[in-house]
Amino acid sequence: QAQIAESGGGLGTPGESLRLSCTISGSDFSRYYLGWYRQAPGKERELVAAISTTSITTHYADAVKGRFIITRDNSKSTVYLRMNNLKPEDTALYYCNTQRFLRDPPLLPWGQGTQVTVAS
Repeated sequence: QAQIAESGGGLGTPGESLRLSCTISGSDFSRYYLGWYRQAPGKERELVAAISTTSITTHYADAVKGRFIITRDNSKSTVYLRMNNLKPEDTALYYCNTQRFLRDPPLLPWGQGTQVTVAS
């Protein structure tokens, strides 16, 4: 049974940076695209960033393009999200998941997520 463990969230002020980490165990990690998602209060979960199996292709939501960077380390079964120039609207619970291809739905049960709060 695959398990997802997100970490690295916290409280940040506008303009600061945070790095999220997500380790997925029990899954053939290197075979799948990976995505970071977020869900703000009262809103649906949305895809923020995704990365292909060999990191050649990345995708970002318009709201984070130019500020967030997704990377992966297949040897550690870990995907990262570097969040630069944080904005209050980035406040959300952040999750990661695997997916077969860029626009495919997530494959695994959701983990606990990691909370990011941006406030001055």
